[in-house]
Amino acid sequence: MCRNIKTLFNFEPPATHAEIHASALQFVRKLSGFNSPSQANAEAFNRAVSEVSDSARRLLASLQTQAPARDREVEAAKAKERSRARFG
Repeated sequence: MCRNIKTLFNFEPPATHAEIHASALQFVRKLSGFNSPSQANAEAFNRAVSEVSDSARRLLASLQTQAPARDREVEAAKAKERSRARFG
């Protein structure tokens, strides 16, 4: 899995459309190997990003959990601490 794709489920506030789109873009870039597609591939690339975004939105809306929603700031602080411990 691409390291730039972040977990979007069970956060307060919920993931925004922009966050879901950014995640879909990273996923399609990883699959295609293109950071920026050529004009010949742009339509297919953009269509894939849109379809993955739509699927991700439906997935996030349908998931259920009994766990309390996570706090974005607390999770970001944990990630920074893990990174500091790993890389110094």
